[in-house]
Amino acid sequence: MSRDDLQIVTPRVSSAPTRPNWAEISAPALRRNYDRLAMQAERYGGEVICVIKANAYGHDVLGCARVLTRAGVGWLAVTSVDEGADLVRHLRQSGTVPRILVLGGLFAEEDAQRAIRYDLTPVILSLQQLQWLTEAALRDCSPFEKFRFHLEIDTGMARQGVRWDDTVQWERISEVLLQKSNLTLEALMTHFASPDDPSSPQTRQQLQYFNQVIQGFYVQGIRPPLLHAGNSVSLFDASQAESLMELAHTYGVGLLVRPGLALYGYGVANANLEPVLTWKTRITGLRRLQAGAPVSYNATFHAMRASLIATLAVGYADGFPRALSNRGTALIRGRRAPVVGRVTMDQTMVDVSQIEDVAIGDEVVLIGQQGDFTISAGQIATLTGTIPWEVLCNISARVHRIFKE
Repeated sequence: MSRDDLQIVTPRVSSAPTRPNWAEISAPALRRNYDRLAMQAERYGGEVICVIKANAYGHDVLGCARVLTRAGVGWLAVTSVDEGADLVRHLRQSGTVPRILVLGGLFAEEDAQRAIRYDLTPVILSLQQLQWLTEAALRDCSPFEKFRFHLEIDTGMARQGVRWDDTVQWERISEVLLQKSNLTLEALMTHFASPDDPSSPQTRQQLQYFNQVIQGFYVQGIRPPLLHAGNSVSLFDASQAESLMELAHTYGVGLLVRPGLALYGYGVANANLEPVLTWKTRITGLRRLQAGAPVSYNATFHAMRASLIATLAVGYADGFPRALSNRGTALIRGRRAPVVGRVTMDQTMVDVSQIEDVAIGDEVVLIGQQGDFTISAGQIATLTGTIPWEVLCNISARVHRIFKE
């Protein structure tokens, strides 16, 4: 059996699970966020690449890809050829497949072959990867076919791509690009390290380095028709957006921007974006405790008074952070219920003593709105010392995703 006979997929349940733990994904909110981002990009003469890597930031990659494809998105971005190939196989069933950018490059020579087979657009990160792709295109593309790829320049992120000042590697890459081949360089790209910090000079410095490399290519007659940089914040930061627009205008090329978290309603303040995901569970048990009684592992909580404690069907194996022990809340019957004791692998306890008529089976909101209260991924991130990206991405595969129209 070849690797292409294997499907790399997000674990799915064939029938609706009985354990009451699910995430509702609002398709209308996702479409409205996309429309808002696309309109913002259009103001600066650009187009968005919708980043749906990491299971669409925990929102279900296939479901989100289908919603965005029907909304007319031109580009989707994933991490690996594995993710991209699996996405193409599923989207082909509905007949429409947008351009799919592979942000993480090629991890092996075999990835180059599969990128061509599934018509993915890989981001090339090194001379080695370019050589793999050149050989695969020579072998697998027709003489009249030009396979498109993007090339990443490391201007200061120090994560991936060819360093802007690595003159030896740039000379060798230029030699390859100037040879006749079945490849065409469609875009030069970079990744900003501090786009969300307006006080940092790093973004301006990265743009200068980016421009130097582009200029070097143009002098040699290598003129890709696109460039892209920037993320969700860049679209709403006038300085960044105008700088990118000016750069694209200088070289007479198209501009792409890569929003990620903003698609799902987070990451940009005052941008009129809507959270797409609501995470819910139910009360599975109720216990009355006397004053002084302990709750959960290691008795980190003792009831201050006679209390009613509810057990919820969610734990850290579902992605509900253990760091919320004795400090998080859940929403029940429109009221906040504090987490008491340690969050366990599969269950969490909350104090519902002050909530009237609470009952087993009551719906509980972990992320989202109920009544006049809201719990956001950002609030959870603040409580647990992390970022909303991690909170959303950590919602595990066993939490059933349900798309709502």
